[in-house]
Amino acid sequence: MSPDILISGYDALLADLDGVVYAGPSAIEGAVESLRRLPEYGVSLGYVTNNASRTPDAVAGHLKSLGAPATPDQVVTSAQAGAQLLAGRLEPGSKVLVAGSAALVSEVEQVGLAVVSSADEDPAAVVQGFDPGLSWQILAEASFAVAAGALWVATNTDMTLPNDRGIAPGNGAMVAAVQAAAGGAPLVAGKPEAPLFHAAAERLSAKRPLIVGDRLDTDILGGTNAGMDTAAVLTGIDTLESILAARTAERPRYLLADLRGIYEPYPEIENTDSLFRCGASSARVEGNEVRITGSRDELDTWRAACAAWWAAHPDVDAATAPVLVD
Repeated sequence: MSPDILISGYDALLADLDGVVYAGPSAIEGAVESLRRLPEYGVSLGYVTNNASRTPDAVAGHLKSLGAPATPDQVVTSAQAGAQLLAGRLEPGSKVLVAGSAALVSEVEQVGLAVVSSADEDPAAVVQGFDPGLSWQILAEASFAVAAGALWVATNTDMTLPNDRGIAPGNGAMVAAVQAAAGGAPLVAGKPEAPLFHAAAERLSAKRPLIVGDRLDTDILGGTNAGMDTAAVLTGIDTLESILAARTAERPRYLLADLRGIYEPYPEIENTDSLFRCGASSARVEGNEVRITGSRDELDTWRAACAAWWAAHPDVDAATAPVLVD
């Protein structure tokens, strides 16, 4: 076991699921084997997911069917975070309209709140979570309740969801539908808010966790909000180009092809007179261009480009894409 590999500097791995461990029902290449190796390095494992459509037991069952190590206690979901947020703001027994899955219904009931299905029942709150079977009727009921003044909570606002067939609409798209009808904006319980990551770290008694995700706007931003190191993988939503252009709060510390990268030494990036070198590649910023040497097929080229561009633009609130010049 080399002390130089990336994961050796951490005591826990907090892994996103969709786009990192699996896409739809199938495991991403190398992911299961990577998760199974963690005990060799004394690294504990937790799963942090914005998908509120399944219970932790169901998620753990899916992971185990793929060969990955998993227990329900290792899974922290945005449905749990949403229910806890509601419980902290409502009186016990308050009515909540759930626009989401049976798993979300269960979490809301477990915190002592009463689930209803119609705005006519005068709910104190609405909670929205991803459910592939969500109907127009329940979105309409949610809209009526929100417009009438109900507290509005979204488990997450991911606009898209990767699966085995491609990129599908996520919970954020359904939240946007309610927002278009009722106005306002929901409180967000899951990623990119920090509590989901803190809860996962606390379960593992982790002092130095590494967050691995495929989305800048949830996984990486959430890690920034939680004050934790992050690694972006290229097996889900975000791309090399979108990562290079990322705004400051969404820039990962590490850039990896997939989960197998945690078992490799992470290359040092050297800066000499604003020329950034990573391995055999280099990058320099000139105006709105990043001039690179090295193949665009090499990850080190993009690592050097990111380091150069981010150093030239250290504090930006919006994604800003440079022109990449060979």
